[in-house]
Amino acid sequence: MSESDSLGTFILGSGIIGLSTAYYLSQEGSTTKAGDIHLVDSSPELFHCASGFAGGFLAENWFAPSVASLGALSFKLHKELADKYNGRRAWGYRPSTGLSYNQDSESAIEGSGEDWLRDGTSRMTNVGSREELNDNKPAWLKKDDGASLDFISEAKSTAQIDPARFCQFLQDECVKRGVQFHYPARAIFISKSADRQVNGIRLSENGTETEIPCTRIIITAGAWSPYVFATLFPQATTRIPVASLAGHSLLISNPFNKMPAESEVCRAVFATDTVGFSPEWFERAGDQEAELYLAGLNSTVIPLPETATDAKPLPEAMKQLTECAAVMLRNEEGKDMKVIREALCFRPVTSSGRPLVCRIPDHKLGNGIKTRSGSSGGVFVAAGHGAWGISQAPGTGLCLAELIEGKEPSASLKALELP
Repeated sequence: MSESDSLGTFILGSGIIGLSTAYYLSQEGSTTKAGDIHLVDSSPELFHCASGFAGGFLAENWFAPSVASLGALSFKLHKELADKYNGRRAWGYRPSTGLSYNQDSESAIEGSGEDWLRDGTSRMTNVGSREELNDNKPAWLKKDDGASLDFISEAKSTAQIDPARFCQFLQDECVKRGVQFHYPARAIFISKSADRQVNGIRLSENGTETEIPCTRIIITAGAWSPYVFATLFPQATTRIPVASLAGHSLLISNPFNKMPAESEVCRAVFATDTVGFSPEWFERAGDQEAELYLAGLNSTVIPLPETATDAKPLPEAMKQLTECAAVMLRNEEGKDMKVIREALCFRPVTSSGRPLVCRIPDHKLGNGIKTRSGSSGGVFVAAGHGAWGISQAPGTGLCLAELIEGKEPSASLKALELP
């Protein structure tokens, strides 16, 4: 960039996608000054959403061809970050094996896109071969007579993290570099020059409105991305085709689940539906103790709240998850499970099952609005990762940073543009 350098880069949404973008955009060798990067979030508490409450399961090759290179890149970057910053200790990074727990003789429902999420089936339906596991069964799992436990992925192609601690690491690194954070705050208006070129953004923060120079806008607000875009570009000729899918979860400690050493492997167990949904279990190395994360109970009818911190778990959903845990977990008198956390979060999903990672063409912004050409301007979006936001975040952040700076992305984004 030259004298027409970007005046400011605003990343709207400070979850794992926004943080990953800021991390790679501010790294050494970037042409963007870290101090010119602003992360904005409407919540008073960061990561109180899918970025903090997700399971944290990572996969290398569980994706459709259109997302395969992004998934593989992200998996590689997750491992590189863990190796460089001692992620095994800092955010519980562990290789993981995937297990399929079939509690009946009926095959899992097949689906495409995000159908398995909406239908209550498991993400394991996207995985091919299975091999029966005859030993090393999780000690915490109560295996029923007639049930089968099959091996579906090796530790070299799947892994596990605590997403909240990983997000905290990314935020800390960005702060060290000089990236600026604004929360709770909202971007409410864009300023334009006489020829209708974007040159500023108005923030509402702590009851005060402030206008800050800006030529690049990146929308990474998850399920809230359509609302952020519509607020800033009310006359746009397109929309962000992202919907929200609510998901409840339980974080549990169980005396039969031991803390995996830094050299050990975690296990993920994907079960078939015998309790009204398909349970997904993830062993995690917590900050203080071994954890079991239970999810799989999703809903399309719970409305998206105004801010992430307004989301409150529904008692009936928590009851259903707790009953599922009581049925599936090994328990003995005096050795009961303990609920560490109940949570509700909203995943951003698309009808195609593919995320959006792209620059929005100026002609779609509406009302003659335009942005600076090349790497000094633009409006970008990265959202709609569904259940794979944690897994695909580093690759998304790197590719988006490269796209913003006019470089060739490290993964193929051709199928991830706005329709």
